Amino acid sequence: MKPLRLAVVGHTNTGKTSLLRTLTRDPEFGEVADSPSTTRHVEAAALLLEGKAVIELFDTPGLEDAVALHEYIDSLAPPSERLDGPARIERFLQTREATLRFEQEAKVLRQLAASDAGLYVVDARDPVLEKHRDELALLASCARPLLPVLNFVSAAGHRVPEWRDALARLGLHAIVEFDTVAPAVDGEQRLYEKLGTLLDSAAPMLTALIADHARHRILRREAAGRIVADMLIDCAALRVPSPPEAQAVALHEEALRNLVRQREQRCMLELLALYGFRQSDLAGADLPAWNARLEHDLFNPEALKDMGIEVGKGVAAGAAAGAALDLATGGLSLGTGTLVGAAVGGLWQTAGRFGERFMGRLKGARELTVDDAVLRLLALRQRWLIGALEARGHAAQQPLALDTAQDEELRKGTLPTELRDARGHPEWSSMAKSHQDTPRRRAAVVALAQALG
Repeated sequence: MKPLRLAVVGHTNTGKTSLLRTLTRDPEFGEVADSPSTTRHVEAAALLLEGKAVIELFDTPGLEDAVALHEYIDSLAPPSERLDGPARIERFLQTREATLRFEQEAKVLRQLAASDAGLYVVDARDPVLEKHRDELALLASCARPLLPVLNFVSAAGHRVPEWRDALARLGLHAIVEFDTVAPAVDGEQRLYEKLGTLLDSAAPMLTALIADHARHRILRREAAGRIVADMLIDCAALRVPSPPEAQAVALHEEALRNLVRQREQRCMLELLALYGFRQSDLAGADLPAWNARLEHDLFNPEALKDMGIEVGKGVAAGAAAGAALDLATGGLSLGTGTLVGAAVGGLWQTAGRFGERFMGRLKGARELTVDDAVLRLLALRQRWLIGALEARGHAAQQPLALDTAQDEELRKGTLPTELRDARGHPEWSSMAKSHQDTPRRRAAVVALAQALG
């Protein structure tokens, strides 16, 4: 089956290239700018289904002077002549003016005539003017189905009702609202469904494309969850040993902070790549200023259980006497971080594997770990980022700015079991020299991804 050919047409600066970027999930396609007439030539892109191109999209220049062109085409016809629309357009394309004054319009009409249908992109913030009616009259003369796409419908002061009424008066009743900057979750589905009503023969393929996009959306979300869970396990299991002297502790606190910052940064970049965005789409990716405090981790409940020691509820909750000795403290609020040394760590797991670390403890050495509050913060930030990327169009120009995520369970509830287990397994952190990607660690990542939703 030959690919469905769609010409993306409309007035200048209405978001035609933006629509293709969002449909293809390619932020590099074409050029997007606020200035008019950015696209000067026809550019093509393809949508794939099972590795094969099923839709070919053609980005066309903006229609700049439809009123004058409409008058010029009328002037080419003798009073007694009765040519249909395609014949009138073809005669215009043979004139010298099609390569001079109306070169841009000729490119648009030529591409639409060679396509199966057209997507007429409208900036819903604009008033309906005479030039728009002449544009639609010219496009209708190509005798191809036309689906108006109302863009920027999320903007305040849009004129969607006005446009719907004007399009209905011109006989265009199949209309779709699709904001290329902030598309609705089902935006693509509604666009392809409307297109299927205009092109019956392509309806089965469009239905299959809708199902394929829905499947990939689920797979992306699952992959995103695993990326975040892997980062959280890394941070929960991370340990940085430090001598007891205050100056040395301060240096190692900073080392820990930097490791966590870099790990979160890597997580964010992986999420951006997964959703097809660029690093420039994210602003404020660096973690804010961190505070730190240091605590003993020798009596970690998980470490005690690994040694076969029974613990009560109080101990399991981290209430064992002498489990924490604060040397420096800092508060936590969303948008800031707190690092806690050796809070519910995993020092004493086995004498063979951790004997050297245990002896270091007896000599006063410390191990710094990431506090629960920081893990909560990291999880909140990544969940927010995933939601923001899923709701972002690939034509959006403003960078994302991380804000406060609302999730009471992550903020105040019990940490997921997998993160508490990671405290007792420093080898689970990929930032450790002793890193081991064990089956148990991989299972913890999968379970944590599911727990985080």
